[in-house]
Amino acid sequence: MTKFYITTPIYYINAEPHLGHAYTTMLADAIARSRRLKGDDVLFLTGTDEHGQKVERAAKKAGTATPEFADRIAAKYRDLFRALNISNDDFIRTTEARHIRAAHEIWRRVRDRGYLYKASYEGWYCTVDELFVPEAQLADGRRCPMCGSGVERLSEESYFFQLSKFQGPLLDLYRSNPGFLTPDVRRNEMIAFVSAGLRDLSVSRTSFKWGIPVPDDPGHVMYVWFDALTNYLTAAGFPDDAPRLQKYWPADVHLMGKEIVRQHAVYWPAFLMAAGLALPRRVIGHGWWLMNEAKMSKSLGNVVEPQGYVDRFGVDALRYFVMREMVVGQDANFADDMFLTRYNSDLANDLGNVVSRVTTMIQRYCGGVVPAPSVAPAASDLELRLSAENTIRLATAGADAFEFSSALREIWALISTLNKYIVAREPWALAKDPASRPLLDTTLYNAADALRVVAALVDPVMPSTAARIRAMLGMAEAETWTGLAVGTLGAGNTLGPIEPLFPRMEHTVDELRKMADTPPPTLEPASGAAGERSEPGGVQGSPPVKNETENKITIDEFMKIDLRTAKVLAAEKVPNSRKLIKMTIDVGTEQRTLVAGIAEAYEPETLVGRTIVMVFNLKPAKLMGIESNGMVLAASLEGGKPALVGFSQDVPPGTRVR
Repeated sequence: MTKFYITTPIYYINAEPHLGHAYTTMLADAIARSRRLKGDDVLFLTGTDEHGQKVERAAKKAGTATPEFADRIAAKYRDLFRALNISNDDFIRTTEARHIRAAHEIWRRVRDRGYLYKASYEGWYCTVDELFVPEAQLADGRRCPMCGSGVERLSEESYFFQLSKFQGPLLDLYRSNPGFLTPDVRRNEMIAFVSAGLRDLSVSRTSFKWGIPVPDDPGHVMYVWFDALTNYLTAAGFPDDAPRLQKYWPADVHLMGKEIVRQHAVYWPAFLMAAGLALPRRVIGHGWWLMNEAKMSKSLGNVVEPQGYVDRFGVDALRYFVMREMVVGQDANFADDMFLTRYNSDLANDLGNVVSRVTTMIQRYCGGVVPAPSVAPAASDLELRLSAENTIRLATAGADAFEFSSALREIWALISTLNKYIVAREPWALAKDPASRPLLDTTLYNAADALRVVAALVDPVMPSTAARIRAMLGMAEAETWTGLAVGTLGAGNTLGPIEPLFPRMEHTVDELRKMADTPPPTLEPASGAAGERSEPGGVQGSPPVKNETENKITIDEFMKIDLRTAKVLAAEKVPNSRKLIKMTIDVGTEQRTLVAGIAEAYEPETLVGRTIVMVFNLKPAKLMGIESNGMVLAASLEGGKPALVGFSQDVPPGTRVR
């Protein structure tokens, strides 16, 4: 079994967690889950960085003792990670005794090998980034070039680490092992930074006390990076558990945002070289989440709090969005309208719709039991099989490269192929003909097996969704990626309860922005809805025209109307009515009954198989004793017959009309 040790940065607790912390941790979680699916022995570490002047000041501002402040904020990170379904194996806090022992030990090793010395230091200090900034690098108004915050002039005695001695070894590392630091742009930045010359690094402070005391000199506390970076060794067993350390160290991946790549790709390997310890195998600096083209950060106050999105959309929707939108190494924009579009289009319409269609048809046509394929595969069956096989290869390769955006794109291409396969085969039509039973069974088996493949491949990013799909398919256990293949779903499985995966969200963007504390609005029927129709259940004529301004609606009002396609499965005239036709329609996720006043223009038999457009979210109304669930769309001139809205090409039932 291959060892795989992955870490997030430990998160600084001077403020509460936000999307930036959540993204790094969700990405690390997806990587860890994918490696477990491949059979690796995974150690996944996250945690909190709890020492330093910023924490001391934040606690004072909050009016609480620093240890209690640290406990409270660390608990918030734990709570968030539970809500995000993070599968970390360890959560480390730098205030723990095991970490203090590790920090003391690495300090002694570096000191004893001659890389630490004591001297006075005076310079400009940034408390946000916890570093001294050379005067020549200060931004306008004596601000930190990294974060833009104001700097303070400090003068104090300090221990210094001889970073200047590691310029050559670091450049050799970057050039001989280009995979050590990725993406390439981060490596090039660090080569340029180190090539310009390295100054010795202050690694202790005397102006505050909230930190780990320096061994044999308790008047000093360790500077935050010397303390914090050691956590990766602590969790691997350093210095107390030699067998564990031998098993898990060095780390395979240190994952972090690009703003702290310097600390992980320059300071950390230099500390380890000085201590005589092995270097991590890979450092990855991912991009920033932007809002209004600015980096999302606590200091700027433009943060997204993920809990509200989890509460409204579910954790897997958030995990899907951030993995699909951000390519590792590049920045990405977070916007509510983009989130809403991804949710409704990709999750509700694509994935949720196809899962509902396939399981509902197996329930209806096969008694809730997955049928066995019983005819030789035709071209469309082979096309679906090939698409699934290619998706397994491409999506797992994407996960191996930590490119989950690419992997998800491949999975959604398979979902699209599956949707087209169902539309072309028309299982609802095959079910009417007993002679077509073998083809119906084969079609539904192939569709269900493709869903099994989709569930297995989305598992690292959307573990809850994968488990729900498997449960609906009657699968008792999760699948690994070792030996994942097409055609292995067990025929004869009894389906579990069928449930909607991602109910369509009908909120506007403005409502979405207030989702954390605003209950979902109730959709009111438009004027002329049930109970106010001139012809019950029928197509509406034009209402009296008001002046132009009064007759206009906003885009938000329009977006409340959910228009979808539907296929007519059966149609008959309603007794004792000359205008009404009762139709059974397929809306993709279910079958409905719809009553419409179109009998003067259409014979029932001419409607069967036709694709129509309907108002999907209209409240039901009883018409001539029949409950009608929706309203059909048609053009109707004054005094003329209605003409149904239609399409010049095939459109799957349940497709949103915009």
